[in-house]
Formats: sequence, structure tokens, C-alpha cells
Amino acid sequence: MKYDLRSRARKIRMLLFDVDGVMTDGGIILGGNGLELKKFSAQDGMGITLAKQAGMLVGIITGRQSLAVTQRAQELAIDEVFQGSNNKIEALTQSRQKYNVAAEEVAYIGDDLGDLAVMSRVGLAIAVANAVAEVKERAHYVTERHGGDGAIREVVDMILELKGIKEEIIASFLEG
Repeated sequence: MKYDLRSRARKIRMLLFDVDGVMTDGGIILGGNGLELKKFSAQDGMGITLAKQAGMLVGIITGRQSLAVTQRAQELAIDEVFQGSNNKIEALTQSRQKYNVAAEEVAYIGDDLGDLAVMSRVGLAIAVANAVAEVKERAHYVTERHGGDGAIREVVDMILELKGIKEEIIASFLEG
């Protein structure tokens, strides 16, 4: 293995990700009067819920501005939302400072060139299966699932498993 995934994953306290191509399949449906539609994965939503239940901070950093993202972030109680972010490094820095999180304690999931700068500044850089080649080449981990189709859930499951707490988190669902 090129990287020690277990030691990197065990340090993660904050999970950040892009939206288009990561939370969604990358498609953007534009209608009249500024209407923008996005399709989100329910499994990814549960993954975010599991991450938060495990005590992780969760955040979005995206270059686009969308009411659909605002609504989804509110539904999932996502801790940090940076939309219309032309400088993703600044968003990363603000999040880290606000929560006193070291670079090696951050995982970031991306899919395209705009994510490379952030990926190079975190402890666990992740590319979704549908990411461009340049992003996959620089990632510590590449998901089997595509963005918008369970990639975030795959990442959360992997991190929880490598931290040794996945079964404990799942058990809490058995209790109701």
C-alpha cells in the first residue's frame, strides 16, 4: 500500500468534501428563474449522520452557490458550509482554526482540479471513483463508488472501520 491508510484514518476528526461530483453525480439541472436541481444519495446522508454520531465535524466546500445545497446541509446538520468559495484553501483554513483541528486530522473528498489544493493540505485526501485522473493520482484513497452514489458513505464506513468504532456506531441503531 502506497500510504498507511489506517494511521491516517485514525487521526480524522473533520470530514470535508466538494458537492458537484462528490455529493452529487456532477450533473446540474438548471430551470427557469434560477431554479437549480441536484440529486443527493440517501446513503451518503446516512454516512454523514454516522460521521457526526462518531464525533466528527462535517463540512462542505463548493465553488457553486445553490439553495439545494443549503437545504441538504440543514437537513443533515452539517457543521460548516462554504458555497461560492473561489478559494477552497481559505475555507479549509477557517474550518481548521474555528475547531482547532490539525491538518492531519482532516479528510477531504474531491473529484476535480479545483480540489487539488485542499487535498494537498490534509491528512487524508480522497478521490471519488469518477474523479479526473489528476485527482486520483494524488489521492491517498480512491473510492469504488461514484460521487452521488454512496462515495461519502463508503469513506465514512472506511474511516469508522479503521478507527475500530464502526460496530459501536451501528449498535446504537440497533437500540433504536
